[in-house]
Amino acid sequence: MITKQSSNSKRKKRHRRVRRKVFGTPDCPRLNIYRSSNNIYAQVVDDTNGITLAAASSLDKEIKEKASNTGNKEAAKLVGNLIGKKATEKGIQKVVFDRGGYLYHGRVRELAEGARESGLQF
Repeated sequence: MITKQSSNSKRKKRHRRVRRKVFGTPDCPRLNIYRSSNNIYAQVVDDTNGITLAAASSLDKEIKEKASNTGNKEAAKLVGNLIGKKATEKGIQKVVFDRGGYLYHGRVRELAEGARESGLQF
C-alpha cells in the first residue's frame, strides 16, 4: 500500500537531514526560519549553549505597522531587516543559514536578503 506524504512531513524530513550538518556555535550562530501560512518567524540560535540570541517575527508591532499583510514577501523582508538589526546590536556578524527545510524561494529568500542588507553575513 502506497501512502502519500504531506508536504509538511516532507519538509520536516528535509529539515532533519540538514540539521545533522548545520550547527550554530557562539562564534557563528544559526539563523533559523519558520514559515506558516500567515506569518514568518526568524531566530538566531546558539546550539552549543541551547539559547536564542535574537528573534523576530511578522507578529512584532513594528512590522505589523509597516506591512499591510503579515504573510507576504514584503513582511518577510521586514522581518529579515529586523533580525539583522537585532543580531548586529548583540555583536553577531556571521551566521549559518537554516532555511528550515523550505525552498530558497519567495518569502524565505526575501527574509535572507533583508538580513543580508542589514549586515548579517552567511
